[in-house]
Amino acid sequence: MLGFAATDLVLPAIPDLPAALQGTPAQAQHVLAAFAAGFAAGLLLFGELAARWSQRAVLGVALLLLAACSLAAAAADSLPRLVALRFVQGTAASAAAALAPGIIRTVFDERQALRAIGLQGSIESLVPALAPIAGAWLLAAGSWRTSFLVLGVLALATAVPVALLPGQAFPPAGAARHGGYLRLLRRRELVRHGLGQAFTLGGLLILVFGAPAVLVGAWGGPLSDFIRLQILGVASFIAAVQLSGPLCRRHGVEAVVLAGSLLSAAGCCALLAYALAGGRDALAVALLFIPVNLGLGLRGPPGFLLAIVAAQGDDSRAAALVVLATLLTTALGTVAVAPWIARGLVPLAAVAAAISLASVAVLRGLASRRP
Repeated sequence: MLGFAATDLVLPAIPDLPAALQGTPAQAQHVLAAFAAGFAAGLLLFGELAARWSQRAVLGVALLLLAACSLAAAAADSLPRLVALRFVQGTAASAAAALAPGIIRTVFDERQALRAIGLQGSIESLVPALAPIAGAWLLAAGSWRTSFLVLGVLALATAVPVALLPGQAFPPAGAARHGGYLRLLRRRELVRHGLGQAFTLGGLLILVFGAPAVLVGAWGGPLSDFIRLQILGVASFIAAVQLSGPLCRRHGVEAVVLAGSLLSAAGCCALLAYALAGGRDALAVALLFIPVNLGLGLRGPPGFLLAIVAAQGDDSRAAALVVLATLLTTALGTVAVAPWIARGLVPLAAVAAAISLASVAVLRGLASRRP
């Protein structure tokens, strides 16, 4: 949650930074971009470190680094210095994303791990909705520095229980020392389920990132239209996560992963069809967004778990690759939509639909051919 909150909690303060630190609006946007770049780099760094050293030590050091960078950012006296600190902060914040799946698989059996990953995803889905509200309250109660202070304190508070966890909660140190990322990329099932996860989640995130520009910017609607879309999406995702485990036990994990990918892609295609038909009703868009989230909720936890299992014990590197693929998919899709976003829903839905359909293509195209 801290990794996501480190972006969303700071968002409301971005417009105030140029005046507060004698910078430019462009430099203020770099505060967000630097964190994202650091997060992507940190995934590969901590995925490698966790494969070679004690994961408790790696996670503890990362949390302490996150705390130090957050507190230093709160004391920054210029935007360039804040941007540099945000890069390091993003690097430190990525550690949990790489290490958490391996810890979950160490503590729980397969059925419990599926539930735990689903719970983790449900909690994380609330952060983008709630953290900006908390950030706005902190900004009103103090200044832009308050959010960084809170992040620093929370990171320190999280480092304490990590240090107290028993050694059995972590994978053995150096268990995946040999090999590396290139070796993992040769594993067919890891690539198949990793890309399937990245394309389904990436398609949804592209819609979320572009929705305000369409609903508020291009269509001139109130911000409440986007908030309603987010609420319906998060609620649908959490509800589907609760169904995912029972459906996997009844119909099999592979069937649920494919069905979820198909449902999410169908939702994106329905949005595209509605846009091509000239639809401009924000409520209709929010309702069509529900199956996109339902599909991700069904296939997200088991799909991610299958990708990690395919790494055969190299959990931290595998998790880093899957999350990085999701970030790259979302970034490239958002950049592709950007020049056309003023035209409304059609280009946004078209890119999201193409990427979501790619998830289905990967799952089917890379499936093992058994006689």
